[in-house]
Amino acid sequence: MTASAALLKTDTISTRLASRGDLTSFLMELTAEIGADSYMLVAIVHGEVKNDARIVASNWIFDAIELTGRCLIAALAQGPLTSILGSRPSALVTGQAPCARDLVSGEEAVLLDVLGHAEIYSLALNVGRQRFFLLVSAGQAGQIDQSALMKAQLKCCYALCQVPQLLADAATQDPLSDRERECLFWVSEGKTTDEVAVILGVSSNTVNSYITHAIQKFSASNRAMAIATAIRSGII
Repeated sequence: MTASAALLKTDTISTRLASRGDLTSFLMELTAEIGADSYMLVAIVHGEVKNDARIVASNWIFDAIELTGRCLIAALAQGPLTSILGSRPSALVTGQAPCARDLVSGEEAVLLDVLGHAEIYSLALNVGRQRFFLLVSAGQAGQIDQSALMKAQLKCCYALCQVPQLLADAATQDPLSDRERECLFWVSEGKTTDEVAVILGVSSNTVNSYITHAIQKFSASNRAMAIATAIRSGII
C-alpha cells in the first residue's frame, strides 16, 4: 500500500461535494483541521502580460481581496514557496518580508500582515488535467499545523477530483448580463446610482433594476455582498 493510500484509508473522505455550499463547508472544515483562519481556492488565468487569479472559493473578507488584488494573489498561489503534492510545505511569514522579496514587496507584506495573514501557505492541487491552488493563512506565525498540511493537501486533491465539473463551473460561472456586470463594477468603484446612470446613459431606476437582478442571481442580501461575490468569482 502506498503512503497516499494509507493516508486516505486512515481518514476516509465521506464529504459529498454536490454544490458550491458543499465546497465551502469542506474547505472550512479542512482549514479548521490545520489550525488556519482563512482559505482561498484559486485557478490561474494566464494573460499575455501577467497572470491573474480566478477565485473559486474563499472566506477572505471583501477588503482583503480588494486591497491585495488578484495579481498578487496569483503570485502568492504560484510562487517559489508553493508546495507540490508530496513536498514539505514552506510558509511565507509576512513579518519577515526581507526574506521573501522575490515573492512580495515590503509594502505588500505589511498589508497582508495587517489584513490578518501573518503566515501563508500555498498548496498546489492537481485535479485531473487542471491545476488549482489552495492558499491557507493565519493571523499569527506558527499557528498552522505544518505536519497536518501534507495530509490536508492530499485530502483536498482527492475530494476535488471527484467533482471536476463543479470546479470548472465555479471558476468560470458568470450569471450576470453585460449591463448587470457594468452596474456592479461602477458601484464597486464608489459611484452612486445617479452617477452610474449618467455613465451608462440609462435612468436611475434602470440601474437599480440591474443591480437588484444581480443581487438576486448571487442570492445576496445587499449590494455589498453581491459585489464581494462578483470579485471573489473574478467576474468584476
